[in-house]
Amino acid sequence: MTIIQHIIRSLEPLYGAREALSMARIIVEDVFPRKISLEQLNSDETQVLTDILHRLSKNEPLQYILGGADFYGLRFHVNPQVLIPRPETEELVHWILQSKGSQIQRVLDIGTGSGCIAVTLKKKRPDWEVWAMDVSATALQTTQVNALANDVSIPTIQLDILENDRWTSLPLFDLVVSNPPYIPFSEIDHMGASTRMFEPQLALFVPDEDPLLFYRCIAHFCQEHLSQDGLLFLEVNEFNAPEVVALLVEKGFRGVALEKDLQGKNRMLKAQR
Repeated sequence: MTIIQHIIRSLEPLYGAREALSMARIIVEDVFPRKISLEQLNSDETQVLTDILHRLSKNEPLQYILGGADFYGLRFHVNPQVLIPRPETEELVHWILQSKGSQIQRVLDIGTGSGCIAVTLKKKRPDWEVWAMDVSATALQTTQVNALANDVSIPTIQLDILENDRWTSLPLFDLVVSNPPYIPFSEIDHMGASTRMFEPQLALFVPDEDPLLFYRCIAHFCQEHLSQDGLLFLEVNEFNAPEVVALLVEKGFRGVALEKDLQGKNRMLKAQR
């Protein structure tokens, strides 16, 4: 039996055929690239495979098990202190890179986590000065690991964006981007088990009574620290995206536009100061 067949047989009851095949291919490529059949594995390799399948059976994300995730053609180290990079966020980064921004010099990624947005922007636009902010010191450590691994330099700032009295030391930015927490706590039971059980709640959830908390705070921050005609890019919750648009219009932003992801959901927003 091939390794892929064995993995699919083990995972299909929990994940379904399509997801099991996807995971099997990733595992073989990342962990056993020169092995095809189970018989080719030595005892240590067999134990590694057994451990991976056991952890997957407990809903642990494969990216955390393997310690890495691909994002926009780059490889990122991930751990339970940071969110796993999503395809929708790749689309947000692509939108930024496609935007006309000849005046862009300094960029800030708020709530950077693994640094996937900041590192990718710096890698693709070496002339930009890209900063990364997060409330979590361990997240910023991961950001720096990923910056080093991808051969870029990223200044990091440990700061809670909600603490506006600490903004004063920050400079003006020409572009601000954020994928902030936007899921109300009341929706936690509707999320997948792997996300609910293993990914950092600090990066996911907002109070039910104030789901626009971070968007309002980021808008206020941009009123003080985004240069005139500067650009703001946000990842948004499809269910309250129109409310975020209304908030930004109320705050005086121009050209506020929603963009759908590949699933047809309103998940990205662009605005200009």
